[in-house]
Amino acid sequence: MMYVYFGLGTNLGDKEHNLRLAVRKIEERVGKVVSLSAFYATAPWGFSSEHTFLNAAACVETLLPPLSVLHLTQEIEREIGRTHKSVGGVYSDRVIDIDLLLYGDLVLDTPELKLPHPLMHERRFVMGPLAEIAPDLVHPILKKKMRELL
Repeated sequence: MMYVYFGLGTNLGDKEHNLRLAVRKIEERVGKVVSLSAFYATAPWGFSSEHTFLNAAACVETLLPPLSVLHLTQEIEREIGRTHKSVGGVYSDRVIDIDLLLYGDLVLDTPELKLPHPLMHERRFVMGPLAEIAPDLVHPILKKKMRELL
């Protein structure tokens, strides 16, 4: 059994519904949700928008390998209404974003998946919810606890 941490975000439509739907679908397909943060209202990061975000973090127990988890969450994003991913640091409004932040203490660097998520520690909208549910979890590369990185 592996603990996987996700960052969730939405800034279009019924934001609370979008997050709850994503969490439900993750639980149905990826594994048991063992913790879910509060929902945090945040400003857009990396682009301008009149729509604020609602963000959360979740910890899930899974038996699935990392690429299967990634593919399932991308499928969930499409089902909820996400039509395109951010490319080359160009961000836009989105119905749902599910980022795979950590897969246990695995360090992985492939064209398709980088673990831990390479920008997570730079984003307060990720670290706030993550530090809420896993304050003593240690970043496998930076060797600091989530609450310290926050």
